[in-house]
Parts: sequence; structure tokens; C-alpha cells
Amino acid sequence: MKIIICDDQAVVRDGLEMLLTLEKDIEVLGTAQDGNDAVELVSKKQPDLVLMDLKMPGMNGIEATRQIRAKYPEVKVLVLTTYDDDEWVFDAIRAGASGYLLKDTPREKVIEAIRGTLEDKSFVDPAVAGKLMGQVARGQTQPSNLLTDKLTERETDVLRLLAKGLNNAEIAGQLFLSEGTVRNHISAILDKLGISDRTQAAVIAIQHGLGN
Repeated sequence: MKIIICDDQAVVRDGLEMLLTLEKDIEVLGTAQDGNDAVELVSKKQPDLVLMDLKMPGMNGIEATRQIRAKYPEVKVLVLTTYDDDEWVFDAIRAGASGYLLKDTPREKVIEAIRGTLEDKSFVDPAVAGKLMGQVARGQTQPSNLLTDKLTERETDVLRLLAKGLNNAEIAGQLFLSEGTVRNHISAILDKLGISDRTQAAVIAIQHGLGN
């Protein structure tokens, strides 16, 4: 797994790099000190995942995530930050982040989240998840047909399982489909909903009562 680390604090970058390189299946391709550096480094190195801080001088992590996901949709972004304010959380998810962790997350959980994110799972810190689900619950006034009318029956089935946190292989097993077919359905779902990331799709599905 090829990783880029983006954080404005050198001690954090160095510490994360040292911890990650202890894992035999992880290779750190480089580190960036702000969003501009991260976008440039992604274009040069083509990583699998960027471990992204949010509040940085120059281009912040939100804008960097947005640009990376727009230009390189195959590259995952996993947020690792000290900020759990609602604004940061929702903006990061809307920008295309696949997960959101706080910097006090134990090392083994960060490693688990990196591996899981690259398997199309979503990892959100429990403190952040509470805010996210609370926001969704407050807005859960939209009937499911407003969403399902845009999708085929099979796409709705896929979205319902995606919202429960299943990865492509697990969805394929549940619906007796190939993983390639599941990927095609997810691409169609994202296109029809006008979004760029399965995490956003899961939030929308829950908001419309499909994640129960």
C-alpha cells in the first residue's frame, strides 16, 4: 500500500512515517507540509491513499482533498486531524474523504483504518460519527422514494448494503453478483446522485432511511 502523509507539523509527519514504515505492507512515498504540496506529490507519486491533516497554512486539507479526489478519483483520502468541529467534519466528507480520524486514535486503529479504506470501507472516529449521525437524524425528513426513484432496484439494493458499511466483495456476496458488477452499480449510483465518494452515498442513504 503506497501512502503519502500530509501535515504541517514536521514532528507529526516524521512520527507517522516512522510508525507506518514498520508495517511490511505499507510504503510511504513521501510527505507534504500543506495542501499544495500534497496535490503536487499525488500527481508525481500516484499513491493509493493520502493521510490528510485539515487545518494547515496555505491550501488546507479540505481543498486539497477536493482537488485530489477530482483529479485522481482512484486515490483515497483518510483524514487524520485534531479537529472534530461539525464544519470540518461535514466539509471533509463532502470534499470526498473516505474516513475521518482524530490524532489521539491509537496506532493500531490508524493502521486498521488505512487497510480498511483501501478495501472500500469507511472509518470514522466515534466522536465524529456521533456528530455526523446526529446531523443526519435531524435532517431525516426525506422519504426514501425521493432517492430510490433515481435508482434502479438493484442499485438501491447495493446502496442499502453500502450504507451498512459493507465493502464491494461483501456486497457481491450478499447479492450474488461479481465485484465488477458491484463497482459498476456504485459508479452509476454516484453519478445519479451527483457525488464523488461512497462515504457521501452512505450518508445520503441513511438520511433517506436506507441504512437501517
